[in-house]
Amino acid sequence: MTVMQGAEQEPHLSEEQAIPGITGRSPAQMAWARLRRDRVALICMAVIALVVLVALFAPLITKALGLTDDFNGHLIKDGGLPEGPLHSGISWDHPLGVEPLTGRDLMYRLLYGSRISLLVAGLGTLFTVVIGVILGMIAGYSGGWIDAALSRLMDLLLSFPQLILLIALSPVLVQVLDNKLGIDGNPARITFLIIVFAVFGWTYLARLIRGQVLSIREREFVEAAVSIGASSRRILLKEVLPNLWVPILVYASLLFPSYIGLEAALSFLGVGVSEPTPTWGRMLADSVSFYTVDPLYLFIPGTYLFIVVLTFNLLGDSIRDALDPRASRS
Repeated sequence: MTVMQGAEQEPHLSEEQAIPGITGRSPAQMAWARLRRDRVALICMAVIALVVLVALFAPLITKALGLTDDFNGHLIKDGGLPEGPLHSGISWDHPLGVEPLTGRDLMYRLLYGSRISLLVAGLGTLFTVVIGVILGMIAGYSGGWIDAALSRLMDLLLSFPQLILLIALSPVLVQVLDNKLGIDGNPARITFLIIVFAVFGWTYLARLIRGQVLSIREREFVEAAVSIGASSRRILLKEVLPNLWVPILVYASLLFPSYIGLEAALSFLGVGVSEPTPTWGRMLADSVSFYTVDPLYLFIPGTYLFIVVLTFNLLGDSIRDALDPRASRS
């Protein structure tokens, strides 16, 4: 009797009281929690934030440091090489040195070059993702002749060598932008790069999205939406698209650094942005002739480009692992 009375007097614990500290979390919250535990991801995000801030505030930084893009002929010795250690021209007034022949400040050109490279890569990635997601969703959900036509278009575009096309089409399309749209000079070249990146880059993402949509459209929640008479647009936006954010984010995080490298390669080949606007690729192209006598002229922009591209690639891997823990690295 005493035992029963003690049992009856025991207070009833709610589920929240019985299991303190446990609350439901969305997939995005769990992915963010995994990402915050990844030290590599945190370091990469800090480096990327620093690079972006430096690019955005390049005018203020260069003004505060007193850096300009002027020619400094007084810093150039006989033979066209700067004074200073390793013929680099490094001094308190020019922390990273100056260019051979011209004497222009390297830090100034490096900071302003990051603005062009990040702009081209950012807008190219944005338009590529938008086109690829829209056409991939349409192809995967519609099926029939629409799917067949878009699939053949993807195969056609994938058969073209993108780099060769960029080199071949550059003078023609830049002239068209100049004559038809009134965009001349480097703005026309920047517009050309963004357009070609998007036109020839969406096919890989579209194929990935198409395969995902083919699987998603057979699931119960999509069939339920169809049975209650939901429109195709509502099904794609409300039911299908929320389940595609993982491949979209992962692909975009890996596409961005590839576009940075591609823009640098095109500028190196003389197809990208031309003088006097600085870019990383243009700086590398100009430094090749002096790497034996002024190695820092090649090392400084090359190292900066390497660090930025590597950081974005590592962050892309970390995002993939956070969103898909089954693919975690050991």
